[in-house]
Amino acid sequence: MTNDNMSLYQRVGGEEAIVKLVDAFYLRVFQDDSLVDFFDNVQVDRLKKMQKEFFTIALDGPSDYSDMNLAHAHQGRKINTKHFHAFSKHLFDTLAEFNFTNDECFQVISKINTFVDDIVENSESGID
Repeated sequence: MTNDNMSLYQRVGGEEAIVKLVDAFYLRVFQDDSLVDFFDNVQVDRLKKMQKEFFTIALDGPSDYSDMNLAHAHQGRKINTKHFHAFSKHLFDTLAEFNFTNDECFQVISKINTFVDDIVENSESGID
């Protein structure tokens, strides 16, 4: 299979790469004062497992997502567009660190953006 025919998930190295990506991503997120409080009392192993599943789907990998409703998981957390932007920037920077091209980074961010209404409080949905 040529690179053009491979999913982004396959091109980046599959599950092993996604695990490393998630770990690197959360190193950034947990150092961000605007985001870290969202993760108080959160089971980090469970969070990383769910994020691995989510990133796998966002990269067109095999779908084994746990079916947790994103709106339910983020309900009442008071996440606004500023937080969503910070999250997306950390993801973009992490992807770039893992040698994703700008086009690939924007592809992933575009997929993540489709979930903004499920994550951001409904009074602030949408990207500025």
